[in-house]
Amino acid sequence: MKVSILPGPLPLAFSDGVFPAGCPSRTVLDHITSKWGVLILLSLSEGGQRWSELRRRADGISEKMLAQTLKTLERDGLVSRKAQAVIPPRVDYSLTERGYELSTLLVPLVTWAFNNADDIVNGQR
Repeated sequence: MKVSILPGPLPLAFSDGVFPAGCPSRTVLDHITSKWGVLILLSLSEGGQRWSELRRRADGISEKMLAQTLKTLERDGLVSRKAQAVIPPRVDYSLTERGYELSTLLVPLVTWAFNNADDIVNGQR
């Protein structure tokens, strides 16, 4: 049995349109809901990881896209990068406090997508 959940009202700030063209939230949403952004954020929600771990967990991501995604999420204040002066070089990535807050919202979304993916892809309701 499926439970119907009604969404709450949108904040009053959206009264002129859900996301006006110049709204900075569009940029933020683009960063965090990109295919790789979501996967990196979810991986890091389980704890800090090294580059190679993230690349393995985000199966199919290129080195260039992983670097670009991590830089974007770091610039947005969602991911922390800590380089250690050792040989071979070691860089650890983790979520910031804001990143953890975001991941708690993404986990239910991704869980829903996982649970419904087969039916949706197969054209069922």
